[in-house]
Amino acid sequence: MTVRLLLADDHPVVRAGLRAVLDTEPDFTVVAEAATAEAAVERAAAGGVDVVLMDLQFGPGGGGMHGSEATAAITARGAAAPRVLVLTTYDTDADILAAVEAGASGYLLKDAPPEELAAAVRTAAAGRSALAPAVAHRLMHRMRTPGQALTRRELEVLELVGEGLSNQQISKRLFLSQATVKSHLVHVFAKLGVESRTAAVAEARNRRLLRP
Repeated sequence: MTVRLLLADDHPVVRAGLRAVLDTEPDFTVVAEAATAEAAVERAAAGGVDVVLMDLQFGPGGGGMHGSEATAAITARGAAAPRVLVLTTYDTDADILAAVEAGASGYLLKDAPPEELAAAVRTAAAGRSALAPAVAHRLMHRMRTPGQALTRRELEVLELVGEGLSNQQISKRLFLSQATVKSHLVHVFAKLGVESRTAAVAEARNRRLLRP
């Protein structure tokens, strides 16, 4: 069976490199490319795609739809939707959790060797989970230490703190009350062993929970 692929990445050089690697596999065919997350969602909805290779960050400054949002939009179609294999440079807890919760079938880093990429594509196409070893390790660590791990919502709040937003701004962005935002931060401080917003962001980045 031929696996039909959609390459979603905003860098033409990256897409060309991926196409060159994937075209060497006799059972793969790249049927389309997308330079934006929005275009990837539109093309995936048009049909004729089995697996979408999805980057997480699109466009200068991270504007527009995020790869995780596009993944959620694609997988929302249920059984009729293609599988989404995230292919990115980011291996933080925040990125991994967002992608997995959005319905990604796999999560691979861009420095993966060609044979690992090909195996992940086949695994995703078959409806199974394909995780890079480093990603699987981080998820297993979270499962083994649930009391210490930040929840997805706590990571979202902390990401916005890192962007310089106030509690009021965060509450509006995430549609939460300010009391709830403050409660999340209290839990974050306790889990990270810190006493300030700045220290929390620094510690989270040091632990690769958030992007630098």
